[in-house]
Amino acid sequence: MIRVAIVEDNKIMRESLADYVQTDSELSCVCACATAEEALREVPKHLPDVVLMDIHLPNLSGIECTARLKKALPHLLIIMVTIYEDADRISKALRAGACGYLLKRSNPDQFVAAIREARLGGVPLTREIAQRVIGAFREPVVASAQLETLSPRERGILELLAQGLANKEIADRLGISDGTIRWHLRHVYNKLQVRSRTEAVLKFRQG
Repeated sequence: MIRVAIVEDNKIMRESLADYVQTDSELSCVCACATAEEALREVPKHLPDVVLMDIHLPNLSGIECTARLKKALPHLLIIMVTIYEDADRISKALRAGACGYLLKRSNPDQFVAAIREARLGGVPLTREIAQRVIGAFREPVVASAQLETLSPRERGILELLAQGLANKEIADRLGISDGTIRWHLRHVYNKLQVRSRTEAVLKFRQG
């Protein structure tokens, strides 16, 4: 069962997202919050696997809420849900630790697929959003220099990550354990100065 939390200030949208989650027998909505402040209290109590986070929240923003939740719960998977498509908001959300980005006009099947993809270690981004993000992250000289610091094993894992493989799939392909993959990824994140799989893949592609 994949445990899901929702952070959305619009009551109708919040209830719609909860309904989307409940359409799948393998997903469960464990809490639904109207503000970032409520999410910071409730999410640590319920320990969901995935959070659907609105960017535009009253007072504390969804981006700041994401950064604080990721600091407290590093393994928490957060997918931003918003009407905004501009590269600045997208890149800030991903830098804060979000693993994906969905538009509110997405249909229920797309929300369910994104939750599943995130849980498997994927990066739920539409092609249009990915193109905008890649453009926003264009720092080719810096990225290239950072990639040079990776060991052959780290670079090989990053290449498989960029192909969309989950940790377990990478571990099976390389004949090593999930724990070893996580250990290598921590070093990759440190060397590339990123905080998420999404940022690591984007920096790898631009380098």
